[in-house]
Amino acid sequence: MSIEQDWGGSLRGEFLTRYLDNLALLERLHRLMLDVIKDEFERLGAADINPVQALLLFNIGDNEVTAGELKTRGYYQGSNVSYNLKKLVELGYMHHKRCAMDRRSVRVRLTPEGHEVRARVAELFQRHAEIMQQQGVIEFATLDMVARALKRVEHFWSEQIRYIY
Repeated sequence: MSIEQDWGGSLRGEFLTRYLDNLALLERLHRLMLDVIKDEFERLGAADINPVQALLLFNIGDNEVTAGELKTRGYYQGSNVSYNLKKLVELGYMHHKRCAMDRRSVRVRLTPEGHEVRARVAELFQRHAEIMQQQGVIEFATLDMVARALKRVEHFWSEQIRYIY
Protein backbone atom coordinates (compact mmCIF):
# COMPACT_ATOMS: atom_id res chain seq x y z
CA MET A 1 0.00 0.00 0.00
CA SER A 2 1.47 3.37 -1.01
CA ILE A 3 1.51 6.48 1.10
CA GLU A 4 -1.11 8.04 -1.17
CA GLN A 5 -3.48 5.08 -0.64
CA ASP A 6 -3.14 5.45 3.14
CA TRP A 7 -4.46 8.99 2.88
CA GLY A 8 -7.29 8.10 0.52
CA GLY A 9 -8.72 10.35 -2.18
CA SER A 10 -9.25 13.32 0.13
CA LEU A 11 -7.84 16.78 -0.39
CA ARG A 12 -5.11 15.79 2.06
CA GLY A 13 -4.23 12.86 -0.18
CA GLU A 14 -4.21 15.04 -3.28
CA PHE A 15 -1.92 17.51 -1.51
CA LEU A 16 0.46 14.72 -0.52
CA THR A 17 0.47 13.39 -4.08
CA ARG A 18 1.26 16.85 -5.49
CA TYR A 19 3.93 17.40 -2.80
CA LEU A 20 5.65 14.10 -3.67
CA ASP A 21 5.42 14.88 -7.39
CA ASN A 22 7.11 18.23 -6.76
CA LEU A 23 9.85 16.65 -4.65
CA ALA A 24 10.59 14.21 -7.47
CA LEU A 25 10.59 17.09 -9.96
CA LEU A 26 13.09 19.05 -7.85
CA GLU A 27 15.39 16.03 -7.77
CA ARG A 28 15.09 15.50 -11.54
CA LEU A 29 15.73 19.19 -12.24
CA HIS A 30 18.85 19.21 -10.09
CA ARG A 31 20.23 16.10 -11.82
CA LEU A 32 19.32 17.56 -15.21
CA MET A 33 21.06 20.84 -14.37
CA LEU A 34 24.20 18.85 -13.53
CA ASP A 35 23.87 17.00 -16.86
CA VAL A 36 23.56 20.33 -18.70
CA ILE A 37 26.75 21.59 -17.01
CA LYS A 38 28.52 18.31 -17.80
CA ASP A 39 27.48 18.54 -21.45
CA GLU A 40 28.71 22.15 -21.68
CA PHE A 41 32.09 21.28 -20.21
CA GLU A 42 32.46 18.28 -22.50
CA ARG A 43 31.76 20.55 -25.49
CA LEU A 44 34.42 22.94 -24.23
CA GLY A 45 36.91 20.10 -23.75
CA ALA A 46 37.15 20.61 -19.98
CA ALA A 47 36.81 17.04 -18.79
CA ASP A 48 38.99 17.33 -15.67
CA ILE A 49 36.20 18.81 -13.55
CA ASN A 50 32.81 17.31 -12.79
CA PRO A 51 29.54 19.29 -12.78
CA VAL A 52 29.20 19.24 -8.99
CA GLN A 53 32.65 20.80 -8.70
CA ALA A 54 31.89 23.37 -11.41
CA LEU A 55 28.65 24.34 -9.63
CA LEU A 56 30.55 24.58 -6.35
CA LEU A 57 33.02 27.02 -7.94
CA PHE A 58 30.11 28.99 -9.39
CA ASN A 59 28.43 29.27 -5.99
CA ILE A 60 31.59 30.24 -4.09
CA GLY A 61 32.42 33.03 -6.54
CA ASP A 62 34.56 35.73 -4.93
CA ASN A 63 33.98 34.51 -1.37
CA GLU A 64 36.55 32.89 0.87
CA VAL A 65 34.89 30.16 2.94
CA THR A 66 35.49 27.12 5.11
CA ALA A 67 34.12 23.68 4.28
CA GLY A 68 31.51 24.09 7.02
CA GLU A 69 30.36 27.42 5.61
CA LEU A 70 29.81 25.83 2.20
CA LYS A 71 26.91 23.84 3.62
CA THR A 72 25.49 26.47 5.96
CA ARG A 73 25.49 29.11 3.21
CA GLY A 74 23.83 26.69 0.81
CA TYR A 75 26.76 26.60 -1.63
CA TYR A 76 27.06 22.83 -1.41
CA GLN A 77 24.51 20.12 -0.70
CA GLY A 78 26.59 16.96 -0.90
CA SER A 79 28.12 14.88 1.86
CA ASN A 80 31.54 14.62 0.19
CA VAL A 81 32.54 18.29 0.35
CA SER A 82 36.06 17.47 1.60
CA TYR A 83 36.71 15.21 -1.40
CA ASN A 84 35.57 17.84 -3.90
CA LEU A 85 37.54 20.62 -2.20
CA LYS A 86 40.67 18.45 -2.19
CA LYS A 87 40.23 17.65 -5.90
CA LEU A 88 39.65 21.32 -6.78
CA VAL A 89 42.83 22.30 -4.92
CA GLU A 90 44.78 19.48 -6.65
CA LEU A 91 43.45 20.58 -10.05
CA GLY A 92 44.45 24.20 -9.39
CA TYR A 93 40.93 25.64 -9.25
CA MET A 94 41.09 26.62 -5.58
CA HIS A 95 43.60 27.97 -3.07
CA HIS A 96 43.44 26.78 0.50
CA LYS A 97 45.03 27.98 3.73
CA ARG A 98 44.71 27.05 7.37
CA CYS A 99 42.78 29.46 9.55
CA ALA A 100 44.98 31.38 11.98
CA MET A 101 42.49 30.99 14.84
CA ASP A 102 41.56 27.31 14.31
CA ARG A 103 44.36 25.33 12.68
CA ARG A 104 41.94 22.45 11.97
CA SER A 105 39.84 24.67 9.73
CA VAL A 106 40.80 25.46 6.13
CA ARG A 107 39.63 28.48 4.14
CA VAL A 108 39.27 28.15 0.37
CA ARG A 109 38.94 30.62 -2.49
CA LEU A 110 39.03 30.40 -6.27
CA THR A 111 42.22 30.66 -8.30
CA PRO A 112 42.17 32.45 -11.67
CA GLU A 113 41.46 29.03 -13.23
CA GLY A 114 38.56 28.58 -10.81
CA HIS A 115 37.20 31.96 -11.83
CA GLU A 116 37.37 30.85 -15.48
CA VAL A 117 35.21 27.81 -14.67
CA ARG A 118 32.83 30.03 -12.72
CA ALA A 119 32.58 32.36 -15.72
CA ARG A 120 31.77 29.42 -18.03
CA VAL A 121 28.93 28.31 -15.76
CA ALA A 122 27.68 31.91 -15.45
CA GLU A 123 27.72 32.27 -19.25
CA LEU A 124 25.79 29.01 -19.61
CA PHE A 125 23.12 30.14 -17.15
CA GLN A 126 22.91 33.59 -18.77
CA ARG A 127 22.53 32.05 -22.23
CA HIS A 128 19.78 29.75 -20.99
CA ALA A 129 17.97 32.60 -19.24
CA GLU A 130 18.02 34.67 -22.42
CA ILE A 131 16.76 31.79 -24.57
CA MET A 132 14.03 30.91 -22.07
CA GLN A 133 12.89 34.52 -21.99
CA GLN A 134 12.98 34.90 -25.78
CA GLN A 135 11.04 31.67 -26.32
CA GLY A 136 8.55 32.38 -23.57
CA VAL A 137 9.43 29.19 -21.70
CA ILE A 138 8.53 30.85 -18.41
CA GLU A 139 7.41 34.36 -17.50
CA PHE A 140 9.25 36.51 -14.96
CA ALA A 141 6.17 36.66 -12.73
CA THR A 142 5.99 32.86 -12.69
CA LEU A 143 9.69 32.58 -11.86
CA ASP A 144 9.13 35.03 -9.02
CA MET A 145 6.14 33.06 -7.74
CA VAL A 146 8.07 29.76 -7.89
CA ALA A 147 11.02 31.33 -6.05
CA ARG A 148 8.76 32.59 -3.27
CA ALA A 149 7.11 29.17 -2.94
CA LEU A 150 10.46 27.37 -2.84
CA LYS A 151 11.77 29.80 -0.21
CA ARG A 152 8.74 29.01 1.95
CA VAL A 153 9.47 25.28 1.60
CA GLU A 154 13.14 25.94 2.39
CA HIS A 155 12.13 27.86 5.52
CA PHE A 156 9.72 25.09 6.56
CA TRP A 157 12.37 22.38 6.08
CA SER A 158 14.96 24.45 7.95
CA GLU A 159 12.57 24.73 10.85
CA GLN A 160 11.98 20.98 10.73
CA ILE A 161 15.69 20.39 11.11
CA ARG A 162 15.69 22.69 14.12
CA TYR A 163 12.66 20.84 15.61
CA ILE A 164 10.51 23.95 15.74
CA TYR A 165 7.35 22.25 14.47
